[in-house]
Formats: sequence, structure tokens, C-alpha cells
Amino acid sequence: MAIADASLEAPPAGGASHFGDVAWRQLENFAHMLIAEGDVRGLIGPRELERLWSRHILNCTAVVSDLPEKCTIADIGSGAGFPGVVVAVLRPQAQVTLIETMERRVDWLYEVVRELDLHNVQIVHKRAEELIGTSRYDFVTARAVAPLKKLVLWALPLVKSGGELLALKGARAEEEIAAARTQLRKVKAARTFITDVNVWGTHEPTRIVHIIAS
Repeated sequence: MAIADASLEAPPAGGASHFGDVAWRQLENFAHMLIAEGDVRGLIGPRELERLWSRHILNCTAVVSDLPEKCTIADIGSGAGFPGVVVAVLRPQAQVTLIETMERRVDWLYEVVRELDLHNVQIVHKRAEELIGTSRYDFVTARAVAPLKKLVLWALPLVKSGGELLALKGARAEEEIAAARTQLRKVKAARTFITDVNVWGTHEPTRIVHIIAS
């Protein structure tokens, strides 16, 4: 399903050696699906396809080193599959729940899960806040969902005690933390800190906000 387009970013060399043959084939397949349908279905903009690997797929791998091989993970606002699908590919023994509210994106996620043959994924067509009090996970991930002061109210109640919210953020991560102080106290966050991760195959570090649940 290769698509020839000079404007598209090629995957970096050595992916199979770095991630393993099976995982790399799945990531390449995911990329092909996004190139073919991402713009048409309103999942990712055409300009974003020009940096699909560095800005999106590989960017999502930044959280994986924080995730044990076996754990439960919920990805809030999975959308096109960032970072939840990438996490599910690279942590095949973990149980990954993709939480998404928009029906057309839920349909897309089901297609991706079938095409990539992901047996460790559950898709939940709900808002994250609807799961509060009914579901808890070792880790919750989120990328480009909402400012931290909103995100923590939805996400941290879904994290088990001692577990972690991993939010992929940008250069203003410190400002978001400062703006969310009231909300962090409300959800009784035990600890909040930032890590800058050098992501394989890219030239830019990725910032992760870690919030530990009490």
C-alpha cells in the first residue's frame, strides 16, 4: 500500500533493528493507513502528513520507556491513534484501552486494530469522565487532548494509587503545570515532574509531564 509522494516524510532507517521486525511492520502499516485516509477522514491535516514519522508516530514512542511490559494503560482522546496505537504496538503484553468520544474516530480505531492485528486493545466509545468511579489503570496517556488544568480532572481519577498520568506536552509544559495547581490539589496528585526524552529517529526531544496518583 505504498504511496509515492515526494512531500511525505520517509521512515528512518533501522526501525526494524530498533523496535523489532513485527512492531516496525505494524508501525509502517499504521503510517500507510494514515497517509491513505488520515486527511480524507479528518484525522490528521495534510501538512502534518509531511512530518508523520518525526512529529507523530515516533513522538508517541517517548512514553513507552515509562511503561512496563505488562500493565494496564488507558489512552484518553485516542483520535487518530496517538499515542495509544503506537503504545499498543510497542507494548504487546500490556492491556491498552483506547478512549474516544467521536464515532467516526472510534470506527477508524477499530479498522486500525483489525488491520494491525492488535490483540491487546479495547476501544471504549465514551468520554473519559464517564469512566470515573468504574475503571482504573496503572497508567493513563494523553496527547493533544486538553490543557493540563482540564486533563487532570478527567485523567487522574482513572489512575490507580501510585500509578501515573503521562501527558505528552510541548515547550509550555511548566506554564501548564503552574496553571493547573488548583486542579492538581483537587485530584490529590502526589507528585508532578517533567522529563525531556530524546526520541529515536528524530532530532527533537519530546516533553512528558508525569503526574503520580496518590
